[in-house]
Amino acid sequence: MKSNYQIIIEYDGTSYNGWQYQKNGSSIQNEIERALRKILKKNIRIIGSGRTDAGVHAVGQSANFFCDKIENDKKFLNSLNFFLSKKNISVHSIKKKKLNFHSRFNAKKRTYKYIIVNRKNFLVLDNNRAWLVKKKLNVKNMKKAIKLFSGTHNFNAFRSSSCGAKSPVRTIEKSSLTKKGDKIIIIFSSKSFLQQQVRSMVGCLKVIGEGKWNIDKLKRLFDLKKRSLCAPPAPSRGLYLYKVTY
Repeated sequence: MKSNYQIIIEYDGTSYNGWQYQKNGSSIQNEIERALRKILKKNIRIIGSGRTDAGVHAVGQSANFFCDKIENDKKFLNSLNFFLSKKNISVHSIKKKKLNFHSRFNAKKRTYKYIIVNRKNFLVLDNNRAWLVKKKLNVKNMKKAIKLFSGTHNFNAFRSSSCGAKSPVRTIEKSSLTKKGDKIIIIFSSKSFLQQQVRSMVGCLKVIGEGKWNIDKLKRLFDLKKRSLCAPPAPSRGLYLYKVTY
């Protein structure tokens, strides 16, 4: 009888076309399935908690897969990470779950973190892992603006034109912005997000911080619901899938 296993994954998405399986191009899912095939000697399909776009990173992506019982979890995890070690992918843990566990459908909350570095000189250690904004940002105004995202709203203006979700209504359970040194850390939590929603919200916060927008313009964007009026989305390199809660 098959067993169901959950894995928690960290990855640098810089050189990948995203999480989801790609026929042409490299994806996180492809690389993990390739490693599983080397260990288990059969094709295994993994189910991710959600897609991350090209260039987006993860600290706590969750996925599950079915296979014959694994006798030694620690040995299996070491073998899996051996094959992933040069791919900028690391599997933190593996846990046997009930057969009906589904990493996507059973998720109660997804938390994303976005990092802006606000300084004039270029990035070295945080290159491709944060958004460098050279113009000094007004963090006080950004903190006021981020409160508007909390709660249940129609986020049609904040989603990609290619988003396939049936409803643009989402509930943001947590939205926070903190500044530590030259880093601005933005957190959003929700059961689910629309395509490019987080990056679009961050993009709006950035132009407010620059003084190009005021709070009233962001309020009108919610009312008008037009994607064409939204600020450009923040680049993918600053975005992290931080945690999936079940």
